[in-house]
Amino acid sequence: MPFNSIINRYVFREMIPPFVINLSFFTFVFLMTKILDITHLVVNYRIDLWTVIRMLIYSMPFFLEFIIPMSVMMAVLLAFLRLSSDNEINALKAGGVSIYGLLPPVLLFSLMGFVLTGLVAVYGLPLGRLAFKELVFKVASSNIDIGLKERTFNDSFKDVMLYVNKIDLRSKGLIDVFIEDRRTENIVITVVAPQGTLFREPEGMIFHLGLSNGMINQVDLENKSVNSIRFDTYDIRLDLKKALPVAGGGPKDEEEMSLSELRRFIKDAGIKNDKYYLALMEYHKKFSIPFACFVLGVLALPLGIQSKSAKRSFGIGLGLVFFLLYYILLSAGWVFGEAGIYPPVLGMWVPNIVMGGLGVFLLIRTARERPVAAGAFLGAVKDRFFRPVKKNDTL
Repeated sequence: MPFNSIINRYVFREMIPPFVINLSFFTFVFLMTKILDITHLVVNYRIDLWTVIRMLIYSMPFFLEFIIPMSVMMAVLLAFLRLSSDNEINALKAGGVSIYGLLPPVLLFSLMGFVLTGLVAVYGLPLGRLAFKELVFKVASSNIDIGLKERTFNDSFKDVMLYVNKIDLRSKGLIDVFIEDRRTENIVITVVAPQGTLFREPEGMIFHLGLSNGMINQVDLENKSVNSIRFDTYDIRLDLKKALPVAGGGPKDEEEMSLSELRRFIKDAGIKNDKYYLALMEYHKKFSIPFACFVLGVLALPLGIQSKSAKRSFGIGLGLVFFLLYYILLSAGWVFGEAGIYPPVLGMWVPNIVMGGLGVFLLIRTARERPVAAGAFLGAVKDRFFRPVKKNDTL
């Protein structure tokens, strides 16, 4: 059958609407997970809406890297679920079209998902992470109290631990402040004050924490001596530029590196430490996750055909279960690879190998008209959880 045949074009068009719907839906769900943080920034700190929108845009590549393969799988699954339930697959078989003949539009659709995911992973994620970091620095430089949380130890400033029991959002006052200062070698300074204020110098990234009616305890670790001083007013100088790596041109983490920077870092790494393994896994993840579009797309084809009597809600649940299995394998590979238990390359590609092997097995069984034993199990699950509830049914 020619690649550009009417049947191939028809099947390909069937996958576009569910892909767009799933991509939009899952993107909306992930964005809603940040709605509380967004509301907190807008209401309490008066951050303008455009800054919030930019934060969301810069953070989108992180979850689009996973949403696109998931949407590809759901689109293929729902498309073939509909074709099967309407007996169009049987009509195609009667016309001499085999299951293998339906692979070209699936592979082409998966190729589009592969390209989109690859662009997000290789270019979008590093650029988004760096842009998000720079935006956070600009916001923090004018609203340093955004990073402060009540009853939480804050270590944003190097060698300084800050704890605030309560923050007055109107006056920007700090109530019940505790500070541990280790910026002086062999000296540990702890400061306790019932109230304080945080303000910024007119120019530069220097902030001052003004405290009132508190106590300073100074411990000299070398001489093993302790001094205590009570004060009426005390000022602590904090340098935000040294606290945020992006402001001082600090080293990038593995997700902020481009493909060439990752390759250079891996090549020049002298020792195989945690940073090396993380960079190696991030390098292979930029290829393994886009390739998952092919793996999940091929897996979804036989799943959709074998579940022809199922409803779309069951198809969505089935697709989420298999993607969850893929994500669990990927997460396990990341943990074991980071610990050096087995090669990071293996950890990033095992999910594709497992899910791809399962997809090929199901595809061959479906093409030979041999439903697998899992089909009966899935049918039983569908009958139990997705059948209509009758009045005489009991729990």
